[in-house]
Amino acid sequence: MSLFSIWKRTLTAENTVVEGVRIDENEQCVVVSVRPDARRRQRCGRCRRPAVWFDAGRGRRRWRDLDHGVMRVFLEADAPRVACRRHGVTVTAVPWARHGAGHTHAFDQQAAWMASECSKSATAQLMRTSWRTVGNIVERFVADRDRHTDPLNGLRRIGIDGISHRKGQKYMTVVVDHDTAKVVWMADGHGKDVPHRFFDQLGVDRATRLTHISADGAVWIAQVLAERAADAVRVMDPFHVIAWATDALDAERRASWNRARHQATDPDTARALKDSRFALWKNEADLTDRQAAKLTWIAATDPRLHRAWRLKEALRAVFTLARTRPTAALKALDRWIGWARRCRIDGFVDLQRRIRRHYHAIRAALTTGMSNGLIESTNTKTRLIIRRGFGFHSADAIIALVMLTLAGDKPTLPGRQVATE
Repeated sequence: MSLFSIWKRTLTAENTVVEGVRIDENEQCVVVSVRPDARRRQRCGRCRRPAVWFDAGRGRRRWRDLDHGVMRVFLEADAPRVACRRHGVTVTAVPWARHGAGHTHAFDQQAAWMASECSKSATAQLMRTSWRTVGNIVERFVADRDRHTDPLNGLRRIGIDGISHRKGQKYMTVVVDHDTAKVVWMADGHGKDVPHRFFDQLGVDRATRLTHISADGAVWIAQVLAERAADAVRVMDPFHVIAWATDALDAERRASWNRARHQATDPDTARALKDSRFALWKNEADLTDRQAAKLTWIAATDPRLHRAWRLKEALRAVFTLARTRPTAALKALDRWIGWARRCRIDGFVDLQRRIRRHYHAIRAALTTGMSNGLIESTNTKTRLIIRRGFGFHSADAIIALVMLTLAGDKPTLPGRQVATE
């Protein structure tokens, strides 16, 4: 096998002819002279269709390839221009790199894979390039991956939520597809204007095809959905409903502790109530023996606080029942609202009013089984991306990495087969 054949196999560049190899002593790099094969010559760099030769352009140019050992490698070739009927005068296409890029496909693929697995700083250091160049490679990879598809097509069941990415009330809004489990849209900011931008991009026709939209109890989300997707069923996230009940229980626990602290002659009673937080928060089936004994003591010494705990557990049982018997869960929810209305505990009286305001959305959660679990998982992965990069200067850099890793097929290492489960 000749030296040129070895280099062609090593470069993983298809439809490419290797003309020569040399070492540039000034740049301390390997320069491989290449040219497209006869079938790939004289094509438009944008549409890659055959075009008429225009001129020689600016002469020969170089593209950065993967390093060989400790040496940088560049591909060098002529860069003539052609006159395309659709795009006018443009530089000819080359099979080893994207149009307008200064790196080969293999270099971009490996940099994109590293950016999806580690921080941009580590990627830039290993690839011997800049942090900004890694960001440009990520954008090129996502644009190339999604150029023939529109992630907003075919949406039926989506979830909308916000995530804080920086101190000082800095939020991003994310939209996921429940059917594909992928992020379809993400933007900086939160509030009514951001979902309106999503629906503007979605369009009226595709918005009317939405059947279910899961979200938390944020008023700004509910108002936008009522205006822009009135035919879709809004589904309340069960986790947030149970969180409301836990907050109401904790408020009653603090009130009981304050009453015991000012009225009880025995200071141990107040101290025991103060230490009962985790016993009250925890699910009944997961209680330890010590926590179960604590609840038994609360039932004997503070019936009001124990009634609040029973209300929290009863509401959680409603959503547990919905997994197997949705119709029975709907009746149980109505009974729970009546019980909370008469319980004479201010926190749970307010909670039943709140549940009645979101009554139809909570009923939809009981009957459909939908939740914001997928979008909360997306938020967790987004926070991991932020921590892995030790923070970002702007939300656009975070969004680019999220779209790289969570919005479609993840990049793979060059020359490797995609792993199958």
